[in-house]
Amino acid sequence: MRVNILGKIIGFLVGLLFFHSIPFAVLGLLIGHAFDSGALRIFTRGSEPYGFIEPLFALLGAVAKTDGRVSESEIAVVEKLMIRLNLDPLWRRRAIDGFNLGKAPGYDPNIAIGKLRAWCALRRNYVMPLVDMVAETALAEGAPSPEKMNLMRRLAWSLHVSELQLMALLAMKGFVWNAGAGRARSQSQDGNGWRGPARAPSGPDPYTVLGVARDADERTIKRAYRKLISQYHPDRLAGAPEELRRRAEARATEINAAWERIQSERAFK
Repeated sequence: MRVNILGKIIGFLVGLLFFHSIPFAVLGLLIGHAFDSGALRIFTRGSEPYGFIEPLFALLGAVAKTDGRVSESEIAVVEKLMIRLNLDPLWRRRAIDGFNLGKAPGYDPNIAIGKLRAWCALRRNYVMPLVDMVAETALAEGAPSPEKMNLMRRLAWSLHVSELQLMALLAMKGFVWNAGAGRARSQSQDGNGWRGPARAPSGPDPYTVLGVARDADERTIKRAYRKLISQYHPDRLAGAPEELRRRAEARATEINAAWERIQSERAFK
């Protein structure tokens, strides 16, 4: 049986050489033992590459169920996502179980949202691709219901994603709002001031994609572009499942395209 002692050795030497104290050396030895034995894994639990699967699919089930029934379109989107994530049989089973749990009567989606928030605490770069996946299910049948939008906003708020960032993401997926006074607007308003999105006639508005008003100055637009492109840059998702990197690459391409359109229209350097 393999015995891990590297942590103990390092901890002991650090305590002895840096603090010149036997008590500190013993403390270092104990900390090293905790690392060797795995007792400190609780602090890195959120770094498991597929730790988001079960809460994500539970949330997708809850999103699909918000308007009363889970449609074939929503099931198709979820099944396609499982394929794209290239899940092995074990993780596929967990994803299915999570989805079934989420769409069950009485399930509280805040449970899944809380687990995703905890998992993303150590992986902030994963936040927008995960919100992207949830948005795809919410939009499976076209313009989402107010209930689905409310759930999307709850997820966004929990993951520290602003309404403008959420609006920009949905715009990149083919839905837009008529902007006014820097707030999201569109064609059929719900009780919270949001309106159901409508298909863009000729692709997403580049200002909406960047989450800025049409009369924003050059500095504001550049700052919005740089912030967005840093969030979606694929290099920040090294080691992530391929599907998350693919989504990040697609969004980065759309953000760059929006920036280039504005740059051309307004002759920015």
